[in-house]
Amino acid sequence: MFIDYHTHHARCGHAVGSLEEYVRKGIEIGLAQIGLSDHMPLLHVDPATYYPEMAMPMEELPRYVEECLALKEKYKGQIDVRVGLEGDYIEGQEEKIETIIHAYPFDYVIGSVHFLGEWDITDFRQTHGWEGKNRMKVYEQYYDAVAKAAATGFYDYIGHIDVIKRFGFKPEEDVTHLENAALEAVKRHGMAIELNASGLRMPVEEMFPSRRMLEYAKQLSIPITIGSDAHQPERLGQYLDQARAVLKDVGFSQLATFERRKLVLVDF
Repeated sequence: MFIDYHTHHARCGHAVGSLEEYVRKGIEIGLAQIGLSDHMPLLHVDPATYYPEMAMPMEELPRYVEECLALKEKYKGQIDVRVGLEGDYIEGQEEKIETIIHAYPFDYVIGSVHFLGEWDITDFRQTHGWEGKNRMKVYEQYYDAVAKAAATGFYDYIGHIDVIKRFGFKPEEDVTHLENAALEAVKRHGMAIELNASGLRMPVEEMFPSRRMLEYAKQLSIPITIGSDAHQPERLGQYLDQARAVLKDVGFSQLATFERRKLVLVDF
C-alpha cells in the first residue's frame, strides 16, 4: 500500500500546484491513496498584518473542500482521494477549531502544533524567535501543546510530532521525557501519529519523529501513517521509500489510513 497523507497546494500561499496536479502526480507515481491536507485558516492572528502566505484565507476553505470532493469523484477508480485538513492546535482557540472541523466532511484531520502564541516555530522567517530564549522552556511549552492537542479529541493523528527540532535549535538537556510524555498522551487519547519524511530536506536532516520516538511509539502500539509534506507536486512521495524502510526496520507492518474520520489499518 503506497500512500501519502500530507500535502499542500497553492491555496495556502507557501506551496505551489493545484489540487488536481497533486492527484495526477499521485496517479503517475502509483499512489493507492492521496491525502489532501492543506492548512486550516489562521484563527488567532490577523492575516492582513501577520506574516504573509501562511494559510488559506477563511473564504477559501469551503472552496477547498468542494474541490477535494469533486476530485475524489472525478478520479475514482484511478486513485483514492482522501479529504483532509492540517488543523493547527492553538491554545485558547479550541471552540473555533472545533467549529471548522465539524463543518465539513473530512476523512481525517491532522493535529499539528506550529504556533506558540503568535510565534510560528516552523517558519524560516521567524527563527529569530529563538534569540534569548531558554530552549528547554520552549520545548516544554511545545510538548505541552502537543499533549493538549491530543486531549481535545479534534484530531485523528498528530503531525510531525517533534517538528520543534526543524531548524536545529535544541536544548543541551535531554528531552526524552518530554517526547515520551507527548507520545503517551497520543496513546491515552487513542490517536495515531505520522512519520513525516520532510525533515530530511530541512536543516535538522532527520524525519519527524526521530527513530527513537518511532521505537517508543511501536512499544506503545500507536498506529502510524506516512506523509511527504509536499509543497510542490514533484515532491509528492519524496523520501517515502526511506520512511517505509525505517518503519519496517522498527517493526511496523501496517499503516493507518482514514475515511470519514475512521482509522483503518492496512498492510504495507
